[in-house]
Amino acid sequence: MSALKVLFIGGTGIISSACVRRALDVGIDLTVLTRGRSTSLRPLPEGVTVVTADTNDRASLTGALSGSYDAVVDWVAFTPDQVQRDIEVFGDRTSQFVFISSASAYQTPPSSLPVRESTPLRNPFWQYSRDKIACEELLMSAYRDSGFPVTIVRPSHTYDKTLVPFDGGWTVMERMRQGKGVVVPGDGTSLWTLTHHTDFAVGFVGLLGRREAIGQPFHITGDDALPWNEIYQEMAFAAGVEADLVHVASDAINLADPEWGAGMLGDKSHSMIFDNTKIKALVPDFAARIPFSQGAREIVAWYDADPARRTVDAEIDATMDRLVEAYRPRSLP
Repeated sequence: MSALKVLFIGGTGIISSACVRRALDVGIDLTVLTRGRSTSLRPLPEGVTVVTADTNDRASLTGALSGSYDAVVDWVAFTPDQVQRDIEVFGDRTSQFVFISSASAYQTPPSSLPVRESTPLRNPFWQYSRDKIACEELLMSAYRDSGFPVTIVRPSHTYDKTLVPFDGGWTVMERMRQGKGVVVPGDGTSLWTLTHHTDFAVGFVGLLGRREAIGQPFHITGDDALPWNEIYQEMAFAAGVEADLVHVASDAINLADPEWGAGMLGDKSHSMIFDNTKIKALVPDFAARIPFSQGAREIVAWYDADPARRTVDAEIDATMDRLVEAYRPRSLP
C-alpha cells in the first residue's frame, strides 16, 4: 500500500509542528507549504517536502501544488474568505480537507458539561470564535451541497514548551519570581483543560485519510480539567517559587484591558470539560499521556535555558499592577 499523501498549509506552529513529526513517524508522505519565512523556533524536520507560496495569491498557491492529495490541512485559515478560497482550490484536489477550528466556538458559557461535538456553536464575546463558526458553516454547507470532503477539528488549549498558559506569557512568571501578585480570573476554581501538543498529534494524524471522518467535527483534548488556581500553582512550583494569587473578576479584567478581556470572557473564564469519546472511537491510539505538571516543567526549563526568551510586556505588567492593587483583599484593622 502506498503512503498517504498529505499537504499541510503551515507546519511550524505549536500544534502543527507536533503533527508534522507524528505524520512522518507513521509514514505519511508529507508536503508542507510555507510562506518562506524563518522557522528557527520550530524548524521542519528532514523527510518533509517543503514548497513555498503565498496562500493569499491564488496563482502562487495553485502553482505550488503538485497533483492531488489524500488529505489537505489548512492550519492558517481563520476567516470565511480564506475558507472559500480553499473550497475553490482544493475541491477537486483532495479526498479530505481538514479545517482547524477552535473549541472556543462552542456555546459560551456552555449550558451543560461535558462539552460534546453536538454542543451548539455560539460565542457572543470573541470575534475570533465567531469567525471560526462562520468558517465551519461555510464548509458544512459545501459538504451538504457538493460533497466537499471536510473534516473539522476543534483544538482547545494546546501547548508546547514555548507557551506559558497565561495572558501576558512570561510576564506572569517574572512577577511570580519577583514576589508580585499575579492576576487569576474569577475565584480560580473554574476548570480548564490543557493538552500537550504531542498528545494532540496522535489523535489528529489518526484522522487523516479516514473516510469515516468526512462531514464530521471532532475536538481533541486532554481528559483532565484543572482549576486555574492549580494551573498557576503548578507553574510556580516548576519555577521554584510560591505564587501570590490575586483573584479578579473577568469583567474587571475586560474593563482594564478589552483585548485581554475578550479572550477571557470568550474562552477562559468558563469551565470547559470535554467528552473525547468520539475521537477515541475512531483513533483508539489517542490518549492524553502527558500531565500538566510535566508540561509546566518543560515550559519553565525552555524559558530558563535562554534569558532572551524571558521578556516582560511592560504594558500588561502595569495593568496587572493596577488590578492587584485594586483587588487584593485588605486586612482588617
